[in-house]
Amino acid sequence: MATKHILIVPGDGIGQEVTAVGKKVLDKIAAKFGHTFTYDEALIGHVAIEATGNPLPDESLEKMRKSDAVLFGAVGHPKYDNDPSAKVRPEQGLLRMRKELGLYANLRPIKLFDELLNASSIKPEILKGADILFFRELTGDIYFGEKGRKNNGDTAYDVAEYSRYEVERIARKAFDAARTRRKKLCSVDKANVIETSRLWREVVQKVALEYPDVEVEHQFVDATAMLLIKDPRRFDVVVTANLFGDILTDEASQIAGSMGMLASASIGDGTGVYEPIHGSAHDITGKGIANPLASILSAALLLDISFGMKAESEAVINAVDKVLKAGFRTRDIADQHTPADKILGTTAMGEEVLKLV
Repeated sequence: MATKHILIVPGDGIGQEVTAVGKKVLDKIAAKFGHTFTYDEALIGHVAIEATGNPLPDESLEKMRKSDAVLFGAVGHPKYDNDPSAKVRPEQGLLRMRKELGLYANLRPIKLFDELLNASSIKPEILKGADILFFRELTGDIYFGEKGRKNNGDTAYDVAEYSRYEVERIARKAFDAARTRRKKLCSVDKANVIETSRLWREVVQKVALEYPDVEVEHQFVDATAMLLIKDPRRFDVVVTANLFGDILTDEASQIAGSMGMLASASIGDGTGVYEPIHGSAHDITGKGIANPLASILSAALLLDISFGMKAESEAVINAVDKVLKAGFRTRDIADQHTPADKILGTTAMGEEVLKLV
């Protein structure tokens, strides 16, 4: 039986509400399977700025480095969204965390539970059977390139930059994953107009020679955006750059019915960070209605990827599946046929999952 140290980083908004539920699920797994999980907490984002003036205090970063895995919530606050001139922003903490921990690969599984076929705005017959694993490169591209203003502030620029090494390492992770699935990989770029995308395609084509058993296709990002909605079942593993991955995976949340259903894993060569993709959602913060299932499924990814606890991870996923089969929903995944007594808040939904782990 294992002893592991998990850092809980709730962050901002509903991040604090959903990570509390994710931690309870980890506690239940530890009790059921005889593991020992120890915990600590750290600040990031708006709450860290309010407390220390820094969106990622050095103390938080050090705790991250020393932990076996991080269960993360969200960062963000409306006050910064409406103030482009703010020099210190919550998202700076997120980007620094990714860079300092070397979290270059963001894995986002897009898997539709059959019970949620009607929760999406896409026709059920288009969705049924969709199962996509996105690999989004996370520490390069326009987010980390040189940026600034010139011409008295009237012109802004952001530099997109990739090295061959950065593309190779994310491509290999994606190809390795494809070998364990349907052996299909789609690399997404904009090689017809963007130089970084030309390098991206060149490198992926070279890495593909090492994986002759994997079928490879290259798609432009705009075509991919269309095909994700038109025919999501055509995709198995998708690998793409930071900016494109950010946009496409939010679009793909509609395949799963809601952003409240999507977990993610950010991994590199050290501590992994596991988080829902839904953001801080301040419009519902404090109302007790946030969907905790993405955080719970992120805990399942943590168990599998960082700890190698596949049976424990499956126990969590199966519990979520059973809860959905029993008809329980949070508001974001309910439809007109959901009985009122089956629409649950954050804590109550978490309790239903705990009963079935």
